[in-house]
This record gives sequence, C-alpha cells and structure tokens, in this order.
Amino acid sequence: MTTPVSPSATPASLSTSDQQALTGALQSVYAAVYAYGLIAAYANPTRATQVATLVAAHRAVRDEAVDLLASADAPIPREAAGYTVPFPVTDPKSAARLAVRVEDDCAVAWRAALERADAEAVRDIAVQALADCAVRAGNWNVALNVQPPTTAFPGQR
Repeated sequence: MTTPVSPSATPASLSTSDQQALTGALQSVYAAVYAYGLIAAYANPTRATQVATLVAAHRAVRDEAVDLLASADAPIPREAAGYTVPFPVTDPKSAARLAVRVEDDCAVAWRAALERADAEAVRDIAVQALADCAVRAGNWNVALNVQPPTTAFPGQR
C-alpha cells in the first residue's frame, strides 16, 4: 500500500516509485511511437490524418512524462534503436491490428504506472494516458469490426 502524498507535493520530489512508474510507461510509449511509423506505412491511406494525430498524442504524453522526470532530476530512459513487432505488418488490416496491440500494451503500462504512482502529477498523467489508450484501441477495434470494441477495465490482461 502506498502512502498518500500531500497535494502540495511538487514534481521535484518524485519518489522512486513515481520514477519507476514513469520509466516503465515511457518504454511502452517509445515502442508505440516506433510502431506507429510502421502503421503509417501500411495503414489505409484514408487514415493518414488519424494515424498522424495518434502518434502525435503518444509523443505529447512521452514529452510530458520526460519533462516530469527531468524536473525531478530523475534519469530519463532512452529509446531503443529499434523494436520487434509481434506479427508481420503487410497491409491495412495488419496495421490496424498492430495499432490495437500498441494501444493495449500502452494501456497496460499506464495502468501499472497508475498503480505504483505516489505523486498526483504522475497519477494525472497515467489516468489520462490510460483513458486515451482505451479510446484509441476502441476506435481501431471498430475499424476492424471487433465486437465488443472496448473492454470494461482497460489495461488488464
């Protein structure tokens, strides 16, 4: 069980648990940004604007988490040079399936971050990112005709 943090806690006082929470989620976001490059290459051309918007959302939460770690003088994990995708992406359908997987993986990471976070700022980022991942996954599932398109508790496997 975590100890409640007072609302006056500043980002400069991130606990080890907060740092680990953000670092773990960042690893997933880094992989998502990479994967969206592949998704963009194979997605239906009519989805180009949507894909650009979604990768921008991942970059924005990445930047927010990095800024929070930096403000606390915490180490910031580096992105890997490359990532392995779980299955071949060769067409719009497999690109959409990868997008669902990416969003589900990020939801799992942000849920874990939320569970470990002490600081309000970290919890705020994690809650918003988890909700955003759930919406994006649901939208991709609609495109794939998956029923039901959403889950009751995103981020659980």
